Amino acid sequence: MDFIALDVETANADLSSICQIGIANFSGGAWRDSWNSLVNPEDEFDPVNVSVHGISSDAVADAPTFLELRTIIEQRLASQTVAIHSTFDRSALIAVFAKHGLTPPPVIWVDTARVARRAWPDVARSGYGLASLAERFGLRFRHHDAAEDARAAGEILLQAVRATGVSVSEWTVRASRPIGASENGESSTRIARDGNTEGPLFGEVAVFTGALTMPRRQAADMAAAAGCKVASDVSKSTTLLIVGDQDVRRLNGQVKSTKHRSAERLIEAGHIIRVLRESDFVRMLSAHD
Repeated sequence: MDFIALDVETANADLSSICQIGIANFSGGAWRDSWNSLVNPEDEFDPVNVSVHGISSDAVADAPTFLELRTIIEQRLASQTVAIHSTFDRSALIAVFAKHGLTPPPVIWVDTARVARRAWPDVARSGYGLASLAERFGLRFRHHDAAEDARAAGEILLQAVRATGVSVSEWTVRASRPIGASENGESSTRIARDGNTEGPLFGEVAVFTGALTMPRRQAADMAAAAGCKVASDVSKSTTLLIVGDQDVRRLNGQVKSTKHRSAERLIEAGHIIRVLRESDFVRMLSAHD
């Protein structure tokens, strides 16, 4: 789980007027260090912006300009996965490069606001602001300080990975999809199936979790044809939890999806749920062909 998180503050309504930039480094699933710098935007400061971040024209009088920091910024960002909380920071960075006729370094963006709205359904419509999420997870930080905001954004991404079992690289794709879409782009409401009453697995209730090798809809069709009732969420009626193979290898019993953890709690409470890898489930279906 190696990535960086970025945040900027601006002097006025012009997104290119960056007056502070912060970059937090994350490696091995933890924050390692941060770099930040005030930036002289060579532009006017709007009192409204100053009231938010507290940075004034006097504060940046002797600070380096963006062009003077350009090489450092490019070296830190190039070919990295970059977490930002909302599109503001990404747009500001693109705007300041464009202002100077430059091309931004190639990066893979992941918006942690979008991640949060998909990882925790209760914040899909509200409550996904950086301060609200930081309070939710007990993260202490100085809001509107670029380095602190960057670190908080990165910590939220790690929280989402731990809560869902979805990796950082998977979130770079998942976050761009509509809310409610699965890892294969299928809406969870389209996954539910009634089982074939003549199928060898009739009576089983199956739930899928993790990244599968096939579209979720295809997997649901296969399970239903074999007799399984397919549900989108784990419940007391669940009898089979089919987990993507790569999730099983990656998790190693340490970080599991919400569905996986729900199934384990039910198992501990006495419910009989068999957890299978996708490949084993496919082999099991093939044995009945």
